Amino acid sequence: MKFSIIYEAQMADTSPESEVRCFNEIVEQVMLAEQVGFDNVWCVEHTALTQYAHMSAPETMLAFLAGKTSRIGIGHGVVCLPPAMNHPVKVAERIATLDILSGGRVHFGMGKGGTQQEAGTFGYDLAELQPMIDESMYLIPRIMTQDEIEHDGKYIKIPRRPIHPKPLQTPHPPLYYACTREATLELAGKRGIGALVLGFSGPEEIARKNAVYRENFRNRKAEDQVGVVPTEHLAAFCAACVLDDREEARRIGLRGQRFFAEAIAHWYQGGPKPSTDDLSAAEQEAALNQGKEAVVAYLSEEKITIGDEHTSNYSVAEDAYGNADDCIRYVTRLQEAGADEVLFLFQMGTVPHASILETIRNIGTKVIPHFRAQAQQAAVAAE
Repeated sequence: MKFSIIYEAQMADTSPESEVRCFNEIVEQVMLAEQVGFDNVWCVEHTALTQYAHMSAPETMLAFLAGKTSRIGIGHGVVCLPPAMNHPVKVAERIATLDILSGGRVHFGMGKGGTQQEAGTFGYDLAELQPMIDESMYLIPRIMTQDEIEHDGKYIKIPRRPIHPKPLQTPHPPLYYACTREATLELAGKRGIGALVLGFSGPEEIARKNAVYRENFRNRKAEDQVGVVPTEHLAAFCAACVLDDREEARRIGLRGQRFFAEAIAHWYQGGPKPSTDDLSAAEQEAALNQGKEAVVAYLSEEKITIGDEHTSNYSVAEDAYGNADDCIRYVTRLQEAGADEVLFLFQMGTVPHASILETIRNIGTKVIPHFRAQAQQAAVAAE
């Protein structure tokens, strides 16, 4: 199993000084993550979502991180493919250039973005984007692998042209799709690409989503394949705060999760701005679990309810907030549910930089070695 970090560049304080601090802290965190054994770093792409995500130019951030590191994988989680936002020719050029300069470390995820706030910034109706995304999704791997490209589609028209450069990985970097609903999991499986499950799904929900994805991947048709080679891979979101002080980790982690949920609810539903109340762990958990004040958020079209246990697909009792042993127990459940990769989310708006660094160290020195030893033992047993 792979261990990765995903970044939104989320922040409570949205001043220019805070943005500068946040981006520089991400660089420090990723450099430490490489040192202690993390496999990949992923960056989202969002536009015009104040507080929730200031990661609007992941291609720049990832290029900088690639130059600062030598081993860790460099992942777009994901590039938004509406043509006015990211034209497929420019996407292919940027991904190939980054792959060359990173020494073949790029992972290329695709998606459409999740809000009308973002879609409208570029003149689109969110509900009308999917056919455009589909057209770009099939086109970009062709641009990466063909000497010349010519395309006369409904949304994209390209006269015959040679497009350079080509990626270092042959035939192209591994391909992924942002999956939040069952329909997108089915799509990723049918098209033979990896699934990035970007939502607060607990282990039971991950197991159900994994079954949907694997069945569709297993029964896919050759003519539906996106790209030249298939990628069978399911990566699961996992919010985490792992400190030596278990109660402090729960206080910080639950506070961060509450900020995350309320920030996304603000942009996806028009709710109030997120709270930054510095409550105890028990008080934060109570706020998240209070049924009459349930926080409902949407990641794309998937409803995520944090509160009422009868309607929720996520419970705050199921998390990786605590010490290393707590994290191992939760990640074990994700592994048993079928996850090939854990997308750790540390950088929620109110979580301090020092706590993120300690979390990275603890996972790198205690959690990752536990699973690496398990894998080694399994390999020896299989010989």
